[in-house]
Amino acid sequence: MRGQAGFGSAPRWRRGPGWHKPGGRLKLPENISTLVLPSYSPELNPQENVWQYLRQNYLSNRVFKTYTAIVDACCEAWNALVRQPDQITSISSREWAKQVTT
Repeated sequence: MRGQAGFGSAPRWRRGPGWHKPGGRLKLPENISTLVLPSYSPELNPQENVWQYLRQNYLSNRVFKTYTAIVDACCEAWNALVRQPDQITSISSREWAKQVTT
C-alpha cells in the first residue's frame, strides 16, 4: 500500500478455489491479513479492476497490425497508469478490505 502514510497493515487477496489454498506453507508477516475471495468473483479482485481500467481507457476500440504493436500499446498503457499512483489507489481500494484486522 505504497504512498499511504501510517498504513500499518496490508491485506493480501487470494481467490478461494481449493487449488489456491496454501496448506499452511505460506508464512505471512503479522501486518498482512489474508482475505479469501469467493470463486468466480473477478469484480472483487483489485487486479482485475486495474486491467479493466487499462482496457477501457487505453486499449479499447483499437486495431493492432502486429504483435509488437499490441505489446507496445500495453506497455504504454501500463507506464501511463504507473505515473498516476492516486488513480491506482482509487481503482484498487476496497472499503471492506480496509476494515480487516489481523
